Amino acid sequence: MAKRIDALSFGPGMMHDSRFGPTAQTAAQRAFVLHMMQTVMPRLKTNATPAAQQLYARYVAGELSWLEMRQRLNPGT
Repeated sequence: MAKRIDALSFGPGMMHDSRFGPTAQTAAQRAFVLHMMQTVMPRLKTNATPAAQQLYARYVAGELSWLEMRQRLNPGT
C-alpha cells in the first residue's frame, strides 16, 4: 500500500500513502483539505451530523480516504 518516495519531497522517513493525494499525507494536511472542501461546499459543515463529524475525524486521522468517507456518508452513490 504505502511506498517510499523521494525523501526530499516528504522529509526523512516519511512514507507516501497512495490513498491520499500528495498534499494530504499528514493529518494537518488532511485537516486543511477538509477545511477547504467545507469552504467551497458549506453544506459539508452546516449539515454535518455527529456521524458525519466522526467520519471527518477518521479522514483527518488517516483511517479513511476521502472517497471512503464520502461513500460512507452517501451509501449507494
